Amino acid sequence: MIEKILPEIPCSDLVRSVGVSVPATAAILAFGGDLRDLSHGNQLLRKAGLNLAERSSGKFKGQIKLTKRGNSLLRKHLYFSVFHLLSHNRAFQALHAHNIEVKRMTKMQSMMKLIGKLSRMLVAMAKEGKEFSTDKAQLPLAA
Repeated sequence: MIEKILPEIPCSDLVRSVGVSVPATAAILAFGGDLRDLSHGNQLLRKAGLNLAERSSGKFKGQIKLTKRGNSLLRKHLYFSVFHLLSHNRAFQALHAHNIEVKRMTKMQSMMKLIGKLSRMLVAMAKEGKEFSTDKAQLPLAA
């Protein structure tokens, strides 16, 4: 049923062009709203509760962590979309390998960075009306 309704939703074909699954596309568009209305991909991250904030209280100066003040289902589907893209999309595989080997990030740090990249890409693609192309994805330069 979702596959029948999804083509009627604006920007669904653009999200699918990246390689996101049908249920995840529906969830991202349902919980994130119309991506064309967002001015930046960070707004999508904020809706998901993936923005950073300092956790402190009184004299206690805390660490900077994810706020998780957002839609947990959107957060879950963004995470699983990147997880899926890491096994099927060469551009995301290259970015993940670059983050781990060159930038010395942990795998989870790299995943969080790629979630941010995916959200910024989705909003930019929706605003421009252009589908995903691997040439436009900023792949790390080969040494």
